[in-house]
Amino acid sequence: MTAKTQTRYVDVSNPSLSVDCPRCGLKTARFEDHCRNCGYKLWPSSVVASAAFKAWRAADPGRAEASRFEVELPRHEELVIDYDARAHELGIHMPPPSNWPFAICFGLFFLSLAAIPFSAPVRITMAAIGGVIFLASVVGWVVVDDSRMFPSEGATGHEAHK
Repeated sequence: MTAKTQTRYVDVSNPSLSVDCPRCGLKTARFEDHCRNCGYKLWPSSVVASAAFKAWRAADPGRAEASRFEVELPRHEELVIDYDARAHELGIHMPPPSNWPFAICFGLFFLSLAAIPFSAPVRITMAAIGGVIFLASVVGWVVVDDSRMFPSEGATGHEAHK
């Protein structure tokens, strides 16, 4: 009997990917050649098992992502985690996102280029550019971002409660 003729005996209406082994009774993959637990031969060959699995999978489009070695159909759940909310629950302070660290690194890059033994005017120019970018970025990160994150008490109306 060929693999094609044996696959017509496959119950394609059964949505399960697992079967109880006839010998040990434990759950194992339905379309594997042997039981994972005791080694009992479930199918005559891997070719027949593969053809049966392909017929079973073709019967329902929802089975397209299944593998013949799995015991359950894969579930695709969107796992969305709000890390800021989770950190707040744990009492961890999360700073707001900022682009200033990249600008700081850019300024440090020019400052480090000034350490390379170029001619004096080139080194001074690179050090000046790097220093200006670095200082402006630090001020922007510390002053601008912090003032947005922690507004002064006068802006929130807490002075009236004193």
